[in-house]
Amino acid sequence: MARYTGPKTKIARKFGEAIFGDDKSFEKRNYPPGQHGNARRRGKKSEYAIQLAEKQKAKYTYGILERQFRNMFKKATAAPGITGQVLLQLAESRLDNVVYRMGISPSRAGARQLVTHRHITVNGEKVNIPSYQLKPGDVVAVREKSKSLSAINDSLANANHVYEWITWNNDKKEGTFVSVPERIQIPENINEQFIVELYSK
Repeated sequence: MARYTGPKTKIARKFGEAIFGDDKSFEKRNYPPGQHGNARRRGKKSEYAIQLAEKQKAKYTYGILERQFRNMFKKATAAPGITGQVLLQLAESRLDNVVYRMGISPSRAGARQLVTHRHITVNGEKVNIPSYQLKPGDVVAVREKSKSLSAINDSLANANHVYEWITWNNDKKEGTFVSVPERIQIPENINEQFIVELYSK
């Protein structure tokens, strides 16, 4: 399956929340897509449907494909700690997500593109793998030749989120992945327990 490149608002409406960030189109029509829209009567969802929807929401939110997501779940299962929380921590520790959290890009899709186009370094070395797992203490920076890119500077100028587990130096255009975030520090509205239950069947 290829990465989803269709209308993001349609996906956001499916889940009833702006999972891709600020979305003016979603604000206007924040009801499920379809011919009958808001008027359609929707039956009670089965337990499986609820669990599947939560997994899909997590995959779309972080831009991770099924095979990658399943492998990440296996890794979370083998690691010490609560599996669901570890799963989200692994997703948050991905390089593309941290680039997004630092404000270098306004979206995870944009952050992924910056990484694959070699605009980002980790500890001074160019890394072009979006799924690269960062470790506490790793320094993420904009490559010297890319510091003048308007897309990056515009994003940083509008960035207003502060996270306790990362630092950012705007003058140097670099930040530090200080620590793996605790569950309470992850703002995404995802019920990770449903995902664990789905994969555990």
